[in-house]
Amino acid sequence: MKTVRFLALLLLIGVANVTALSAQTKQEKKEQKTQAIKELVMSQKYKIDVDRALPLRGRAVSLTSPYSLEIRNDSVISYLPYYGRAYSIPYGGGNGLNFKAPITGYQVEWNKKGTAKITFTARNPEDRFDFYLDIYTSASSTIVVNMQNRQSISFEGNLDVKE
Repeated sequence: MKTVRFLALLLLIGVANVTALSAQTKQEKKEQKTQAIKELVMSQKYKIDVDRALPLRGRAVSLTSPYSLEIRNDSVISYLPYYGRAYSIPYGGGNGLNFKAPITGYQVEWNKKGTAKITFTARNPEDRFDFYLDIYTSASSTIVVNMQNRQSISFEGNLDVKE
């Protein structure tokens, strides 16, 4: 009887130790991921893979093609679809949100929860684009694009974090 109690006590202690170790490693992994996201954002070399478009009017559009927004130091490479109303565009429709342009006014702010709030402006011959990015600690992100000649549009996606 004493042997059974002793074995049960040892088993209970072993399970408690394994649970504590796994919880500790989950917390460490979360901190490592948060740190990796912070380093990517501060390096100004990152890519956001977009999987959902949210036009100002109408339904959300799930994207099946690989769309993205990439920041490389002082320029932006935008490969994003556009759904919405255009007020003034070049004959033939123009390029929309598919362009490479220099960035002006790049600013990063961090809130209490660790979310990066990034703003910048880009221009091409067709339009002026004001970008507002929120990158969360889970690597998910939202992108809002305001334009002069088109309605605003939002996107949801994930930061491309290399493990």
